[in-house]
This record gives sequence, structure tokens and C-alpha cells, in this order.
Amino acid sequence: MAKRTFFVAGTDTDVGKTLISTGLLEAANQRGLSTVAVKPIAAGCEQTEAGLRNSDALQLQQAASIKLSYEQVNPISLEPPIAPHIAAQQAGRRLDADRIAALCRGVMMQPADFMVIEGAGGWRVPLNHRQTLADVPKLLHTPVILVVGMKLGCISHTLLTVEAIVKDGLRLAGWVANRAEPQMSCYSENLETLKSMLSAPLLGEVPHIEDITAQNVAKYIDLAPLLADQ
Repeated sequence: MAKRTFFVAGTDTDVGKTLISTGLLEAANQRGLSTVAVKPIAAGCEQTEAGLRNSDALQLQQAASIKLSYEQVNPISLEPPIAPHIAAQQAGRRLDADRIAALCRGVMMQPADFMVIEGAGGWRVPLNHRQTLADVPKLLHTPVILVVGMKLGCISHTLLTVEAIVKDGLRLAGWVANRAEPQMSCYSENLETLKSMLSAPLLGEVPHIEDITAQNVAKYIDLAPLLADQ
């Protein structure tokens, strides 16, 4: 069973969850740890000869040292790039937190040192009329790594998300500041405000990277707080 498992959440959609997840995996790989990853739900998949494929899930599959089938990494694939519950409705499918948690547990049985479960969108993305994706880490009792997209509004988005994580009874294991907008006004002031208001450790400050690779992101990631507290 995976020794250390973390749910990677974002303050919003398009804040770099996959970018940071692959960086976390590569940082663990470089420490000699075995790694595995799962993105249980992916909306925005393309039809291929092998079936629906999602670019984020493919990146996770490639970055992990334990090579799983695509279906293990991304068991629920939805074609339109829209909210997962709407995409599922259009496909005549129903999303359920218990089933998704069970799919994640299947991957958690892998003998890995380090595992990431990448979420979709923000913390309260609906699965159906009564459940959100946040119910999955709640069922798994998984600590959370929060990816903060550094852009206008990130302070409020971050504090609200952290408040929801704590209210859901989960531990914020750490957070990563990802410079989603290279020309963000008052970047350092926003970062310092977040550092002063969040008690969880800052695991990395990732600049805007033109050559996006897991190796380049890993340079800015500090795994030490994650490996020390479990």
C-alpha cells in the first residue's frame, strides 16, 4: 500500500494542479522514492484509437515511476471540457464519491512510497446533487496539498478553500504558489500575505516556466515537510 498519499487540490480550475503534481512526483523520484498517481475524473478528453485520453492524466502516467495502465490512472474519462457532473450527465453517466474513492483505493494498494491523487477544478466541484469531489479525500482521509494559482483574487480563493478543507476535517499538508500569470501585480506582497495567514508549510514557489517539464518544476519543490510529518 502507498506509504504517503496526498490529494492535490486547486484554488480554481487552470491553476496548475497537473504541473505541480508532476513536479511533486519527479521530486520524489529524484529522492529514490517509488511514485504512483491517479486522476480519477478527467473532463476534456480526446478521442484516440485507444479510447478517450486526457493530457493531464497522460502527464501523470508518464511522471510516476510505477507504470500503470491509462485506465488505472484515469478511470473516469469525459470528453467535453466542462464541469464533470455536467459532462457525465450528457454522457448518461452518474458520478458517485464512494465509487471514485474505491477506484482510488485500488491504486493506493500499489507498493509506492509516494502517491498523488489529482482533483478536478476547485474544492467544491459537484459530482451530483448531493456530493462534491471533496467527498473523495474525506472518504479516503487523505491530507491535502493546495495549488495556489498566483493571480488577482488568489488570497480570498486560498483562504476560502483552506477554510473548507479544514471544515471537512482534513489536514492541509502544504501548499504551492504557482505563478499562473507572469505579470501579476504585487506578486511578492500577495505571496507574503498568504505566508503570514497560512499555517501549513509552503512547499514551493514555482515561477512562470516556458519549458514546462516535471524536471523543471521539481527544482522548486521541497518535499521535506511532507516526508517528515507522516
